[in-house]
Amino acid sequence: QVQLVESGGGLVQPGGSLRLSCAASGSIFSINAMGWYRQAPGTERELVARITYGNTNYAESVKGRFTISRDNAKNTVYLQMNSLKPEDTAVYYCNTNVIVRGTARSQDFWGEGTLVTVSS
Repeated sequence: QVQLVESGGGLVQPGGSLRLSCAASGSIFSINAMGWYRQAPGTERELVARITYGNTNYAESVKGRFTISRDNAKNTVYLQMNSLKPEDTAVYYCNTNVIVRGTARSQDFWGEGTLVTVSS
């Protein structure tokens, strides 16, 4: 019904930057929220940043370093990650909460994930 395509992960040195992108497509009537979660080996998936109609919230660990933004015309969410640290290493997953066309309810969809590795 709804597909999410992520891009932008990779290997970066500590202190470096990366920009993740996630484009949503499919049977979308409206998008309530888009966000990024991450999961490091042996840990639970955690919220990194989320944006809803211009309001944003961030995990404490990334405040001041990461910025989430959204292009409503393209149904795309971005995560600009600066001053990356080794502890930011994880698989980053895009998430969106949408009203699926032809229904009256919201649903969550997930991308397949993109690996971010911060290492020297």
